[in-house]
Amino acid sequence: MTSRGAGVSLRNIVKRHGNVTALKGIDLDIRPGEFFALLGPSGSGKTTTLRILAGLEEHDAGKVILDGRDVTGTDPGERDVAMVFQSYALYPHMSVYENIAFPLRMVKTPSAEIDRAVRESASRVKIEHLLERRPGQLSGGQQQRCALARAIVRKPRLFLLDEPLSNLDAKLRLETRVELRKLQRALDVTAVYVTHDQEEAMTIADRLAVFMEGAIVQTGTPEDVFRRPATVEVATFLGNPPMNLMPGRLSGHDVVIADHRMRLDADYGAERDVLVGVQPSRIEVGAEGIAAHVDLTEQLGDSVIVDLQLGATRVRAKLPERSRLAEGARVHVRFDAADMHLFDPETHRRL
Repeated sequence: MTSRGAGVSLRNIVKRHGNVTALKGIDLDIRPGEFFALLGPSGSGKTTTLRILAGLEEHDAGKVILDGRDVTGTDPGERDVAMVFQSYALYPHMSVYENIAFPLRMVKTPSAEIDRAVRESASRVKIEHLLERRPGQLSGGQQQRCALARAIVRKPRLFLLDEPLSNLDAKLRLETRVELRKLQRALDVTAVYVTHDQEEAMTIADRLAVFMEGAIVQTGTPEDVFRRPATVEVATFLGNPPMNLMPGRLSGHDVVIADHRMRLDADYGAERDVLVGVQPSRIEVGAEGIAAHVDLTEQLGDSVIVDLQLGATRVRAKLPERSRLAEGARVHVRFDAADMHLFDPETHRRL
C-alpha cells in the first residue's frame, strides 16, 4: 500500500556560521510514511537540518528534495510541511480554536470548511473541550496538543517536530509519545522528529540518524544502531547506562582484558590495542571472570546499577533487582564473547 506521506532526500547539505561549519555535508533519505528521528546531543546539527528541510533556514550548499522535486529555493508555504516547535509558538491573544484555524485562514479557506477541520483536528488530539480557552489557560500538555492540532489541520504530507515533548513531565512525555506515534500512523504522513533523548528516539522511530558535530555518523533502525554502533561516540551516547569501554589487547582469536584472556569467534590477525565495549545489561557478576570490586550500587526498583572497578577501569552493570552486592565487596565479572563490541582506539571506528 502506497503512503500519502512525502519522501525526503537531503543531498550534501552544508551550513556555515562564519568560520564554523554547522552541517558538514548531510546526506539522508527518508521513506514516505516513515517516522524518522534525528538524534544527537545539543549542538550536533539536528535542529538546523530540520529547519533547512522546512525552508525556515537557508543553507550554503546542497539540495532539499521532496517527492523527487527539488524545493531548495522554495518558500516554506510551498513545501506542504507543518512544524511543531519546542516552544509550541502559540499566539497568546488567540483562543485554541483561532490558533488551530490560523493556517487555514492564511490560505483563505472557506469558514464552514475551517470549522469542520478545526473540530476534527482538536478531536484527534483530545482537546475539543478546550477550544474557547487561550494558551495561558492551558497546561503544558494541553498547549502541546494545541500545537499538534494546528500542525495537522492542513493535512500536510510532511510533519516536522522539534523536541515537542521536552517541556512535559516524565509521565506525560511517555503517554504523549505513544499517542504521537498513533497519530502519525492514523494520518499516514511522514514524520521527522528531532530529539536528544535516545530512549524517545529508540521507542518512537522506524529509523533514525545519529548526529555528532554537524555530521551523520550512523543511520538505521533503532535496534540496528543499538546492537551495532558504528563508533565509540555512538556506543557511549546510546543506552542508559551507556556502553562500557575497556582497554584490551587483541591477537588473532583472543582478546586480553585486565589480564583475563577471552576467546573470540573471529580471527582479527596481528596483535594490536583495542577498545572493548559491553552493554551494562550483558555483564554478569559471579565467582568467575575478571577480578573487580564493587564501588557503588543504585537501586532502581526493577533493577540495580552496580559500579565496578576493574583495575584502573570503571564499568557499570545493570543487574536484576534481587541482586545484593555490598559496596567494597570483591567479585568477578563476566560476559560472552558475542556481547563484545571492538573499536579502534585511535579512529574510534568499529572493527
